[in-house]
Amino acid sequence: MARLIRPLRKSVISPLSSSSSKILVQQMPTLHFAHEEQVSVLNPKLLPPQCLRTYISDMRKSAFEGHVLRLLRNEIQYELDRSPPNQPVTKFKSFTVNNRPGEQWISLRRKFEENEDIKIEATMFDGAVPAPKSKGGSGLGKEVQLHITMIVNISKKEGCNVLEIMCSVWPDTIEINKLFVREPDNMPAQAYVGPEFKELDDELQDALYEFSEARGINDDLAIFLHEYMKNKDKTEFIRWMGTVKSVIEKK
Repeated sequence: MARLIRPLRKSVISPLSSSSSKILVQQMPTLHFAHEEQVSVLNPKLLPPQCLRTYISDMRKSAFEGHVLRLLRNEIQYELDRSPPNQPVTKFKSFTVNNRPGEQWISLRRKFEENEDIKIEATMFDGAVPAPKSKGGSGLGKEVQLHITMIVNISKKEGCNVLEIMCSVWPDTIEINKLFVREPDNMPAQAYVGPEFKELDDELQDALYEFSEARGINDDLAIFLHEYMKNKDKTEFIRWMGTVKSVIEKK
């Protein structure tokens, strides 16, 4: 009786097992290598050592880049939701304003009377000092006054010397630091540029401030520049994050 059962089991089970294994083999994805071996991608451990190292390296790189991209997208969206930047203005009183996207400077230009060209270049915030304590304040805060460097060029006509004024721009005032005459083409490497502005006679200092204010270099300009740079600072930060994201996304 046992002899009859064994042949029956063999005839019933063996074809089924063979057929099932063929189906599984056909459905299982394989990788083909130069030495003609076929390895299942379902088990990376079966990869040759060099291919396994490449596989692991690619997986780690992909995971890291995905994490960085996710953080960048979240930060960009946060900045846009919290306080979206405004479209930069192109005029301030008699000045035209050039935002110079992607740079740390902006430019302003205007004409004064008939024969003067005034060009201003101002940095984004490049420093800070502790803000004066308000009367009655606790003094526990960490308020600061942000600083902007501004260079004013005043020229009478093309080819003439240029009067250059170096300024510090505080939130509501402009402070002149240096004033000198620059030649339009080649300025000597060791040219004498005059004393520090604060070393000049007080009356002369006052007269030069009046000279500047008549040309729009005044407290209103200081207030405008600080508001403008707050917006530019946010715009450039978002632009920078977008640029980093696009570089990482490139394949």
